[in-house]
Amino acid sequence: MATITERTAQDGTKSFKAEVRLKGYPAQRATFKRLTDAKKWVQNTESAIREGRHFKTSEAKKHSLGEAIDRYTVDIAPTKFKPNELRIRLPILNWWKSQIGYCLLSDLSVKDFAACRDTLASQGGNRGAPLAAATIKRHFLSISHVLKICHLEWHWLEQNPMKDGIIELPTPPRGIVRFLDDEELARLTIACKNSLNNLLYPAFIVSVSTGMRQAESMNLYWREPVTPPSCTAWGVVNLSDNCIILHQTKNGNRRRVPLAGTALLELQKLAKVQRLDTRLVFPSPTHPHKPIDLKRAWATALKKADVVNFRWHDLRHTAASYLAQDGATLIDIAAILGHSTLDMVRRYSHLSDSHISSAVERMNQRIGGA
Repeated sequence: MATITERTAQDGTKSFKAEVRLKGYPAQRATFKRLTDAKKWVQNTESAIREGRHFKTSEAKKHSLGEAIDRYTVDIAPTKFKPNELRIRLPILNWWKSQIGYCLLSDLSVKDFAACRDTLASQGGNRGAPLAAATIKRHFLSISHVLKICHLEWHWLEQNPMKDGIIELPTPPRGIVRFLDDEELARLTIACKNSLNNLLYPAFIVSVSTGMRQAESMNLYWREPVTPPSCTAWGVVNLSDNCIILHQTKNGNRRRVPLAGTALLELQKLAKVQRLDTRLVFPSPTHPHKPIDLKRAWATALKKADVVNFRWHDLRHTAASYLAQDGATLIDIAAILGHSTLDMVRRYSHLSDSHISSAVERMNQRIGGA
C-alpha cells in the first residue's frame, strides 16, 4: 500500500511525503518537491521490493561483514554444503573475517576486495604462502555467496558488491596432463607386479583401468561398512555386476564404475583371499580398518621402471587419455571419471583428433556420394 501526503510549509512551498508499506517489509519513506516525482518513486519502490531489489539502506549500516559471516556459518553453510566442502569453506570465511570483517556492509567497496585479492596473491591465506589462482578464485566464490545471501535472503544489502565478476581474478593455468606412453605403462606394470607389496599391483591395475581418484580406489570395501566412513571418498566392489559403486566422491555424486579385463580379474583374485578382520579391499597390514600406505612401494616401482615425474593421480590422466585415443567422447570420459562438467576433460580433446578426423572424413564421403 502506498500513500502520498501533501504538506505546505509556512512560506507556502509545497512538498509531497511518499510512503510505501508492503507486508513483511519495513516501511519506505521519501519526500519530494513535485507530485510527479513522488508518484514515480512509489511505483519504482513497490516494483523493486516485490522483485527483491530494494531494501532499507540502514540495514547495511547495522551489520558488519563479520556478523554476516557468523550468521552464514551457522544458518546457511551447514545446510548448503557437505562436510568435505565445509572443511574447505569455513577456514576461508574466517580469513575474510580477519581481513575485512570489521567493515560495515554499507562501507564495502570494490577497493576492499581488490586489496584482499592482492594480499592472497602476494602473502597467501592462513599459511602465509602465495596462493594459486584457483585457490584465490575459491576464496572469492565463498565470500560472494555470503554477500548473495545478505542481498537476496536477509535483505541486508541493496545489491551484491561482488556481483557479475566485478573483481578481476588471476586466471588459473592449464592443468598439467602427464600420462604413461605404451612403453612406460609396460615397464611400470611389470615393476608393480614384481613388488614385494602384494597389494600394489592390483591397486595399480584398478586405478589405471577405471580412472578412479586415489582416495576412491584406496577406500574400496567388499561389503557396505557398518558405519559409513568419514573419508572424502569410498565405494563398494560388486563382483556380481562387474562394477564398483562409489557412494561418496569428491563432487558428492554417487557413481557406477564398470569393471572389465585385468582389473576385474585381480579383484576376483583378491576376493578369494580377503581378510576376515576388515571389509577394506586394500587394508593396512598393521591397521586393518585403514587403507594401506603404498608410497614406499610405489616410489620403488617408479624407480625400477625408470618412470619420472609421475604421480599416482596421473594414473587417472592415463585412463582418460587412453579413452580419448580409443575414440571415447568427452561426455563419455566425464561420465567415467566422475566430472560434473566438461571443463576438466577438455584437456584430453586433442588426443581424439584422429577419431574426429575420421568422423569428418566419413561425413564428407557421404556428401560427395550424394
